[in-house]
Amino acid sequence: MTSIKDYVAVTGEDVIDRLHQLARPLRGMKVVHVNSTYVGGGVAEILSKLVPLQKDLGLDVRWEVIRGEERFFQVTKSFHNGLQGIPVPLGETLLKGYEETGAQNAEELRSILEEADIVIIHDPQPLPLLRSCPNRKGKWIWRCHIDLSHPYRPVWKYLRNFVQEYDASIFSLADFAQPLPHTQYLMQPSIDPLSEKNMDLTQEEVHAAKLQFGLDPDRPIMLQVSRFDRFKDPLGVVKAYRLVKSFAPSLQLILAGGGATDDPEGEAVLTEVRNEAGTDKDIHVLLLPPDAHVTINALQRGADVVVQKSLKEGFGLTVTEALWKGKPVIGGDAGGIRLQVVNHQTGFLVKTPEGAALRARYILRHPDIALEMGLRAKELVRQNFLLTRNLREYLSIMLTSLYGDQERIELQMESAP
Repeated sequence: MTSIKDYVAVTGEDVIDRLHQLARPLRGMKVVHVNSTYVGGGVAEILSKLVPLQKDLGLDVRWEVIRGEERFFQVTKSFHNGLQGIPVPLGETLLKGYEETGAQNAEELRSILEEADIVIIHDPQPLPLLRSCPNRKGKWIWRCHIDLSHPYRPVWKYLRNFVQEYDASIFSLADFAQPLPHTQYLMQPSIDPLSEKNMDLTQEEVHAAKLQFGLDPDRPIMLQVSRFDRFKDPLGVVKAYRLVKSFAPSLQLILAGGGATDDPEGEAVLTEVRNEAGTDKDIHVLLLPPDAHVTINALQRGADVVVQKSLKEGFGLTVTEALWKGKPVIGGDAGGIRLQVVNHQTGFLVKTPEGAALRARYILRHPDIALEMGLRAKELVRQNFLLTRNLREYLSIMLTSLYGDQERIELQMESAP
């Protein structure tokens, strides 16, 4: 298992020493993270790396996942769509089921949650848990990973009734923050540079991945990695590919992704993508298992053009992953992608399939410029979007939540063990 000291080679000793310094007053504190799935999607991926490192720093950390029937996740998927601006129906029966599922999960987790010093609830699925824990002793924080810049107001009005009861909220961008009666923090997600998905690979491993999926290693590859979700606009990527294909007939397209247990729409979107691809043998639609980390790593490293044409995006960790591998990214001009894709510097921001096609054609025609952009892209991630920075900010928020009423918090310096 990865230890916090393993990151010294990437970040330097000073960064790790500061993490130990921040964690010292929190040692032994009971912290509980709650979300809706152990696998699939960026939240689960972040927690799978963040929780062990928090433990390594001396915190008593647990990661709990709520359970629900298919109808529950259909409702929460509607919430997800509504929070990102899509009008969705809100029937009383559905809302009642949502609240009842929250109460049922709270019944199972109550002793853990009420005894915790810090509880961090991720996204809308577990929001109602707080109301069913009347004897809680700690601070409760809602972490929103969703683009909340222009929510469908009835959905946000309903969910806000739960959110306002929390002690604090965390959003990924200032544009996502909403009027609330408590403290709000801004914190971007991050990637783990030492994980299987982001570690260095040999050229032989990259070449083998191409052959595994029937790709021609001597022809250019255009790639989008994401869940099969309409907000990721996979059909728009297919359209962009076909526009580029008229100028680069040898181009191949990969749409690679997986499902998540809390996303019931994924299968329908996957079917739409396959229908759109039709009989084109140069379009490869890959439904990958949750543990296909090395495969995704290899595909990103082997791609000539990386796209993330999201219409809405809380942050976009697949963008971060590609930038870390030295690839300029053609990203949708949305949400957290704007923090990562600096136009003409680390990639290109686009709004349409035509714009994506234009930029893809440019990258294919100017590999030397793409290489320079890729070097800037990796450095941007190193400075801003690695797991150690995310960990530091979580520790800072915990300190503020627990000791914010004190005039001074002592953070004594000590050497890392």
